[in-house]
Amino acid sequence: MNEAVRLSKRLAAQLSCSRSEAERYIEGGWVRVDGRVVEEPQFRVLNEKVELAPNARLTELPPVTLLLHKPADHPSPPALLNAEQHWSAETGGTRVLQRHFSQLTPVLPLEPAASGLLVYTQDARVARKLIDDERLIEVEMTVDVQGEVAPAQLALLMRETDTRGQPLPPLKASLTGSGNGRSKLRLAIKGTHPGLVAYVCERAGLQILAMKRIRIGRVPMGQLPAGQWRYLQAHERF
Repeated sequence: MNEAVRLSKRLAAQLSCSRSEAERYIEGGWVRVDGRVVEEPQFRVLNEKVELAPNARLTELPPVTLLLHKPADHPSPPALLNAEQHWSAETGGTRVLQRHFSQLTPVLPLEPAASGLLVYTQDARVARKLIDDERLIEVEMTVDVQGEVAPAQLALLMRETDTRGQPLPPLKASLTGSGNGRSKLRLAIKGTHPGLVAYVCERAGLQILAMKRIRIGRVPMGQLPAGQWRYLQAHERF
């Protein structure tokens, strides 16, 4: 060959298959160029060795949803969505593909200073569920505050209206521990939004030291390490 061509064109000729089938093989991570997996159909090849994996399958690639443990104050959480940051202890068996990191919709944002569970999805049904049912989905957060928390402050956290008498999202608060000049609270909120936790804590006279979202609906963050992500599994529902 004297001129580089698209990998999909070379593979289609090599396999005597259609160009669209070749593209599906490539995007499925089944094709190697000189021993390296290449997932871009437009990749240019000249004299390189192009191989199809023996166990390659022409299956449809369903949309995925990624669950990220956002570190506190991270300037760009989407930058963590790459193959290197995939949680190696995940047991679902989904093959990590480059196409899983494109056309992702972020839902249920977090305050920049907060850490915890973030959702990025390619699945319109998941995005619609989390957006349309936002007021019904309970999220759980842990909040570290300065000093001891008095019963009256705990009650203030759960007051159902703001200072103007407007209703606030339903919130349940409990004290889970204290010591070394700080206390840990657990908050369960339906219909939360960025700024709400800061508002109710300030109203109760509590100074936030750290906050983390640990659950969205029925999906917990679990043991997912900070800065890493995993796939939403087929059996999991928000």
